[in-house]
Amino acid sequence: MANLKDIKRRIGSVKNTRKITKAMKLVAAAKMRKAQESVVISRPYQSKMLQVIHSLAAHASETVHPLLETRDDKNILVLLFSSDKGLCGGFNANLFKGTQSLIHENEGKGIFLSVVGRKAKDFYANKNVEIVNSYIDFSRDINHELASTISKDAVDVFVSGKVDKVYIAFSEFKSVLSQEVVLRQLMPLAAEEDIDENIPTVDYLYEPSAEAILDELLKKYVEVEVYQALLESWASENGARMAAMDSATRNAGEMIDRLTLQYNRARQAAITTEIIEIVSGANALEG
Repeated sequence: MANLKDIKRRIGSVKNTRKITKAMKLVAAAKMRKAQESVVISRPYQSKMLQVIHSLAAHASETVHPLLETRDDKNILVLLFSSDKGLCGGFNANLFKGTQSLIHENEGKGIFLSVVGRKAKDFYANKNVEIVNSYIDFSRDINHELASTISKDAVDVFVSGKVDKVYIAFSEFKSVLSQEVVLRQLMPLAAEEDIDENIPTVDYLYEPSAEAILDELLKKYVEVEVYQALLESWASENGARMAAMDSATRNAGEMIDRLTLQYNRARQAAITTEIIEIVSGANALEG
């Protein structure tokens, strides 16, 4: 009978766990839908700003802006966006795997990190990589002010000459079940690369000058890229967490079914044993 009590206790424990994972799934789904809306809305703005900057850079070719300056990439900075919390499947693991590949590709160079999210900070705490800046508990309030702070710090590190290139690493939201790790160069900004040839070149009139506008827009563009990465990462994290909690909930249900079957079999065996003992006792009395 003690075995029956243990099984019953375990069934109760798994049921409580299933309630928690189901609740976490619903919370993640609500957060993901909100983040997905922000991601979809901001993507056209990011794309159009890139187009304008390319046009501006073409007209300001005589002036070399610090964010367009190409150097020997002896030192690089990786701006890494992870999560503050776990229980989101392979979200962080895939991100760290991609970042490690980038670091190995640049072996022999000075590697610096700016990490967004507690998980990235913990992962690289004991590794041979210097963390320049860290931003934790960011998910409490994702806004332009946070993006502005992160981008300004990254720009300062690049302009100071401490690093020669800045890469951005984050998970781009595709769907609930699909998040793609993105690793791309953020600084120096390419003035003529990655331009869609199908997009016609627009000749703008600039006031006061293309150089003055370019100076402001380049900084703004970095901020937009960082803000977009924050949104993409937040949506991807919650999508991954929603899928993970859905899988955990289904696994808990299957475990409850197996334990219930095990409980019923044990209970049936116990009843059968009791009946045999009663019958054997009755036969002994009759004999």
